[in-house]
Amino acid sequence: MTQPVRIPSDVDREDTVLANLTARQLLILTVTGIVLYGLWSLTRLTVPIAVFLIVALPLAATAALLALGRRDGLSLDRLALAAVRQHLAPSYRITAPEGLPQPPAWIQARVVGHEPGQPRTPSSAAPQLPAKEVTETGLVDLGADGLAVLAVCGTVNFALRTPAEQEALISGFGSYLHSLTAPLQILVRAERLDLSAQIAQLRECADQLPHPGLETAAREHAEHLQQLAHEANLLQRQVLLVLREPLRSVSPADSSSPFSGLTSRASRPRDFAPSEGLRRSVETRLVRRLAEASELLGPAGIAVTPLDSARATAVLATACNPDSLVPPSPALATAHDVITGTTRQHWEGVGSQ
Repeated sequence: MTQPVRIPSDVDREDTVLANLTARQLLILTVTGIVLYGLWSLTRLTVPIAVFLIVALPLAATAALLALGRRDGLSLDRLALAAVRQHLAPSYRITAPEGLPQPPAWIQARVVGHEPGQPRTPSSAAPQLPAKEVTETGLVDLGADGLAVLAVCGTVNFALRTPAEQEALISGFGSYLHSLTAPLQILVRAERLDLSAQIAQLRECADQLPHPGLETAAREHAEHLQQLAHEANLLQRQVLLVLREPLRSVSPADSSSPFSGLTSRASRPRDFAPSEGLRRSVETRLVRRLAEASELLGPAGIAVTPLDSARATAVLATACNPDSLVPPSPALATAHDVITGTTRQHWEGVGSQ
């Protein structure tokens, strides 16, 4: 008879070696102790112990803070190492064997008086966002820069998989990357988590439960969620797949290069007005690319769900105002809706005109 095995929730936690310390923490503390002891051995005959402690105590405290301190789930020594690497790394690191593409028109409009070798002077005009509107089908209109589509991707727990399963996941994701013929963006975003709907649903359904114990448990869980929402800053992560297609005619000669559409944008006038047939062909390419992503990522357990117009608008609103106290929702009124009252149905975006 098989016995159940409990799997801890902190499977990514490093193994401890001694005194509940990991190998990395012991290495930092041991090296610091050896260095300080060596300095004391060399200077004990010439430097008073009080002077040595003035220098040694800050070093020891810094080493202990780096080894034992944590922020956002990462140890402070790793954060410090990442900060040093970022400071020493070049300002721009671009892999573009085809050459650097021209920046979009909405970026060029914000930079004026730029000469080669001279510092860039930002324009004093208000910044213009690249997204013009979101169509009824959920496509994001980028004006002369083309169209884009947003899709939500599911996640898989990589740490709980066996080595063979991990290799299969990496192979499946690599196959999708090798199949790309146009640029894409994988965006991992964090936003505030609103538990008000779950709390209201628990309290509403508590009276309908068949047993008093279940009703008590539901109400206690609702109180716990409400207390958690008041005491902690709850966040949820969302993985978005952004596919973009430029408004251009695709020929077999240039379809093999993912940067061909970007380099051709420089010769296109800014008041470029695409025809209806061109827009339909671009939408067809986006739909085909989205279907390919779903087919190739599906065997890896990653579900790709395209966003409709309301949810895509909510994502863009969150990106423009990430610290808003009101979480964006498809039920909220849009910029073109007229709010005529304070009841709930009016606030959910029903306009009178």
